[in-house]
Amino acid sequence: MDSVLNGVPATSLRGVRWVKSRHSAAVGNCVEMAELVDGSIAVRNSRDPEGPALIYTRAEVVAFLAGAKEGDFDALVA
Repeated sequence: MDSVLNGVPATSLRGVRWVKSRHSAAVGNCVEMAELVDGSIAVRNSRDPEGPALIYTRAEVVAFLAGAKEGDFDALVA
């Protein structure tokens, strides 16, 4: 598999609407996501809103969310 570099300064993503989960704690333990004009999804750490944002395709985010809903990652936080 070819190596793909990812990550852009979140500040470079101007005009996007960042969304935070209702389940996020008030102390900033959450991630935020934003849809980009090309349909891809940006993800950033809410504690560092000016830091890096990772960019994923819509299909990658759909696969991740499906796995999370089905418990595929539960062992990582148990």
